[in-house]
Parts: sequence; structure tokens; C-alpha cells
Amino acid sequence: MSHPTLALGATALFAAGCVWYLPAAAALRAGADRPYSHRIAAASCVTFWCTPALVAVLLLTPAPWPALGAVAAAGLLTAAALLAVSRVQRAREQHEESQRWSTLHQGGKGAPAPPRNPARAQLTFLLYLLPGNIVASVIAATVLLTADSLTHQSAVTATMTAVGISAASLALAGTRAQATRRH
Repeated sequence: MSHPTLALGATALFAAGCVWYLPAAAALRAGADRPYSHRIAAASCVTFWCTPALVAVLLLTPAPWPALGAVAAAGLLTAAALLAVSRVQRAREQHEESQRWSTLHQGGKGAPAPPRNPARAQLTFLLYLLPGNIVASVIAATVLLTADSLTHQSAVTATMTAVGISAASLALAGTRAQATRRH
């Protein structure tokens, strides 16, 4: 199948997703009016549905297939990581809300306990950060090694993919470490 035909299909897929990404964009624009977990989930939705649009644009350039696959994989992995972070954040928000309600039922007695083990939070941070960075390095190396010749475009693709995955890994690690520190 030719690149323009695939670009048309990817554009149609992007256009069909407007029923999901337009409300998500509105939630992002609402800012602090929405819970933080809801905004992260909205960012995940926008990232997921913008991936076909980016692939469609790249299909109109002479980008090699591995680079297109890497961009699509990076978009999907970033969206999945953001969705995971939003689920963790939502659970944390629900836990905090239940603590507030229990404090109200106790008549205002009892403050939140200080962090129990900061070393555990640091370990959690490392355990969530390292696998993401390893995956980012492997994907970047794969993109660079599978390119026919090292071009500026393949280097940029590898770098952007690695940065996206590392950023998602850092966000997930920070959220998990903060949740661990609070419990």
C-alpha cells in the first residue's frame, strides 16, 4: 500500500477519534476545575488520538518504516503511561478523600501520619524509573540500528522516542514514590 493511502487512512482514524479527544481537550483547558487525575487521563486520550495524525504527517515524508513504527509505538506507550499515572493518581485522590471523610466522622481528631519510610519511597522511585529508561534506550538503539543510513531524521526520531518514554517513566516514578511516601 502506498504512503499517501496510509496517510489518508491515518487521517480518517484521527478524525473519527474527535468524539474522544475533543472532550479531553476541553477538560485540559478547564485546568484546575477538574481533578488532577482527570486531566492526566485527558492528556493520555489526546496523546493517543494525536498519534495517528503525527504518523499521517510522517507518511507524507520519505520516512523509513522503522521510524514510523517507532513514532507510533512512542505515542502509544506515552498514552499508556499517562493512563497508568492517572489511575494511580485517581486511587490516591480517592484514598485522601476517604481519609477526609473519616476525619470528619471522628470529629476532627487525628492528623495524617508523617511518612513512615522515606527509603522505601526512594526505592519505589528507582524501581519505576529504571525499566522505563532501559526500554527507552533499547527502542532508540533499535531505531538507529535498523535505519538504512544514519540520517538526521532517524537520529531525531530515536531521540524523541527515548525522551518521550523517559519522561513518561519519570512521571510514573514520581507519582508512585509520592504515593508510597504518603502511606
